[in-house]
Amino acid sequence: MDTALVVTGLTSAAFVASHLGLASAPLRDRLVVRLGEKGFQGLYGLVALLALGAMIAAYSQASHHIYLWPPGPGLRHLPLLIVPLALILVAGGVLSPNPSATGMTGALDRPEPAQGVLRVTRHPVMWGVGLWAAVHIVANGDLASLLFFGGLLLTALAGARHLDQRMAASEGARWQRFAAVTSFAPFAALLTGRQRWVGTELLRPALWGLGLFALLLLLHPYLFGVRPY
Repeated sequence: MDTALVVTGLTSAAFVASHLGLASAPLRDRLVVRLGEKGFQGLYGLVALLALGAMIAAYSQASHHIYLWPPGPGLRHLPLLIVPLALILVAGGVLSPNPSATGMTGALDRPEPAQGVLRVTRHPVMWGVGLWAAVHIVANGDLASLLFFGGLLLTALAGARHLDQRMAASEGARWQRFAAVTSFAPFAALLTGRQRWVGTELLRPALWGLGLFALLLLLHPYLFGVRPY
């Protein structure tokens, strides 16, 4: 096993541990007392950027020929179906006020706290990253991709679950009101009737998400050396 592959696994583990560790209540609370909320966010962002940079550098040098399953044509093209949805979720999460985002808890007091992609899932950015990572694991089928994208997948979904717990503890009934009409898993609240579909609210996220997808299709061979179609 080549050194870069080992480093990919180690940096991926460090990425997961640093994200979940810094977000854990005891450590987060101590750091916020010392640094303030903005200082903590700055530290969190810096650690994430450094860890992600190390992951990317290691992954780019690792062997991609140790396959766990054969990436046939069907699997190879699966991202063309899943990534557009992932990018729509990310775009909608950025464009819509999310009560779980830093400084946005006031959105919990709106008459209808869940709008846009929040009707699909209360963690659209996390799920967008998670879906993007998961489909790349399946499509590539190699150990290096499992180590790299697996770290991003675990961080996104475990981070979203941790955020649920932290917001429930800090916001109490305000968060419970929001959680009651939304779902952790995408589409669950819509399928169970706890939420309703409003197509007009998804138009802007869809345009941004699909536009970004088209741009990535064009740039993918130049940025990553692989043609996705």
